[in-house]
Amino acid sequence: MKPVKTEHFGIQRKIVSNMTAQSWTEIPHAGPVVEFDITDLMAQFNKLRESGKLKNKLSFNTLMLKAIALGLKESPRMNAHLEFNRHLVRGQLKLFDEVHFSIPMQLPNGEMMTINFHNFENKTLDEMSDYIVDVTRRLKNTNLTEAMFEVSMDNTINALKKGKFKTVFCRLIGAKTGKYKVKTLSGKAKKEYLKIPESDRITKKDIEQGTITVSNLGSVDRGRYGHCTILEIIPPQVSVIALYAATDRPAVIVNDKGEKEIAIRTILPMTVLFDHRACEYSDLLGFLNKIQDICDNPEQIMEW
Repeated sequence: MKPVKTEHFGIQRKIVSNMTAQSWTEIPHAGPVVEFDITDLMAQFNKLRESGKLKNKLSFNTLMLKAIALGLKESPRMNAHLEFNRHLVRGQLKLFDEVHFSIPMQLPNGEMMTINFHNFENKTLDEMSDYIVDVTRRLKNTNLTEAMFEVSMDNTINALKKGKFKTVFCRLIGAKTGKYKVKTLSGKAKKEYLKIPESDRITKKDIEQGTITVSNLGSVDRGRYGHCTILEIIPPQVSVIALYAATDRPAVIVNDKGEKEIAIRTILPMTVLFDHRACEYSDLLGFLNKIQDICDNPEQIMEW
């Protein structure tokens, strides 16, 4: 067979390919796909948007990030980094109070880039919205190859410090030679780009590892019924959460008379995967119970 086109990986695909390959090679993934009835939550969400309490237009994705942040407080082992040496069978889990969401974002050119949303553990809905708007603003001023290359070089330096000389050598060959060479800015173009204040562009701090990854697949493929069954946990994180599209479906409910009946409800599928070296299913229960409580008692979002 003769290919009609050959595409060599740019730095974005190199980073994604390397991290996902490491994930599936090293991490024993486990976890459930759960469904939440968000019919009442959606009604309360619309009331909140119309209430005038918020200065920003609120997205449902932002609302769910707040819910997830609250849920993680009930399951702290999900919001952690793992260090594990398989040969020595030694490991340690670093738990965090701060919640730094790693969130894949689709860029104008169709590529995906994972951004670190810092310190979402106690932010209000308005503060979360402001943060997301600011990230979108800074992305427009960012040369993504430069930003990702900065992260790649930082990872390379850390690998050197850990004595991974073979890894570093192979990375340099792959990034700096032949058809696969990463083309970064140089000369005048580089100087002009660096004149942009870091507060106005994405830097390595915005791309570095968060404490947990959340991916909203439903925002990319709206209205399709289904679930996310597989999503990689990016080391050293120990959990990943995927939201799929909320859809209206028939469901069994209990009416005011205490009788079961079928009704049309809005159902949100959520996939919660964890690194089985670091967690057990029981470590997820606090998180899942909190999300359920928010769905069952949605009036609480008025105080967020």
